[in-house]
Amino acid sequence: MRTYRELFRTPEFTPFFAAVSVQTAAQTATGLALGTLVYTRTGSPLLSALAMFGPSLAQVAGALTLLSAADRLPPRAALTALALFSAGAACVQAVPGLPLWAAFAVLLVVGTASSPGGGVRYGLLNEIVPREGFLLGRSVLNMTGGAMQICGYAVGGLLVTVFSARGTLLIGAGLYVVAAAVTRFGLTARPPRATGRPSVRETRRTNALLWSSTPRRYVFLALWVPNGLVVGAESLYVAYAPGHAGLLFAGGALGMLAGDTLVGRFVTHPEWRARLGAPLRLLLAAPYLLFALRPELPLALAAVVLASVGFAASLLLQERLMALTPKELSGQALGLSSSGMLAMQGVGAAVAGGIAQLTSPATGMAAVAGLSVAVTLALAPGLRDRSGGVGGRLPVADGSPRASRTPRTEETT
Repeated sequence: MRTYRELFRTPEFTPFFAAVSVQTAAQTATGLALGTLVYTRTGSPLLSALAMFGPSLAQVAGALTLLSAADRLPPRAALTALALFSAGAACVQAVPGLPLWAAFAVLLVVGTASSPGGGVRYGLLNEIVPREGFLLGRSVLNMTGGAMQICGYAVGGLLVTVFSARGTLLIGAGLYVVAAAVTRFGLTARPPRATGRPSVRETRRTNALLWSSTPRRYVFLALWVPNGLVVGAESLYVAYAPGHAGLLFAGGALGMLAGDTLVGRFVTHPEWRARLGAPLRLLLAAPYLLFALRPELPLALAAVVLASVGFAASLLLQERLMALTPKELSGQALGLSSSGMLAMQGVGAAVAGGIAQLTSPATGMAAVAGLSVAVTLALAPGLRDRSGGVGGRLPVADGSPRASRTPRTEETT
């Protein structure tokens, strides 16, 4: 599977794509609205950052207790229930006079309950498309996520101005309901990918198995830590440019869209994929070092767009993770990847917000960017192709290398 036309001709990919897109728009609008609401009430960069990305911290609890559900629940029912739960939570957040502690308690519950969602969603993608089409399908979802974030942050900023932050939360709740309906009526009911009931014990057992492979450990860490620290820088947009945060978020989504388009569709040769991984991981953070100089909005926006191209590195890492993981564990592996990324985004937001609280938003952004660069450099030796070069060899599930054919390239259709 090499073209977008082939991908969208795959049965069920279109409704799956639509549901994910609408849910991304809902998350974008509600996150911006809640971050704005908290910053208006408190004037705290730390609290506004945690309001937008704090639910990600709760992914740690979910990853340790609930993640076995990713392969042990019917995918359609699980995704529908999670979308409706998010809609209800957005409505609660919109209640006037809701105490700040209650707002953060809701965020904690939502983050924990949503932790299996990434594994369910992308495990289902692995069933809908052929295995060789996973990277193309994942890149399309990332590209669409970027496009929906551009629209969501731009429109969300307008909605906050016109309807207030609470009104925007209710609009986001409506979008979650639409996503639930598309999932319920557009996808086929499938049985769970694995037998048995979800449990804390099974979650921990499989997590330990996934973590036991050294090559997988390096991939997980590379997916989690550099990305999470850069999202910590993003969490300070509201504090750095209160009147233009939506523009910075939209610029970041535009850069991510460009990077995913380039890597997902046009970088098809295994040698180039191997060569691009490390530079993209460095590109993700390096432009944020410029914020130490407190750049004006045009230069800040350019740095954000350029840095966000580096998010495409996660596509290459996820492809490697799937090559390292048995199919029956793919849902939990992707769930662990997603939960870890989200958890580290929450950690990044907390670290960046804490530094900003003591210094300034610009300093906080530059500091976490520097940490991201340092982690990327530290992980680089473990991510090198141990088969003797970059000549297109992917490891199989036990970590040993295997030869791969050079993909056929076609025109985009």
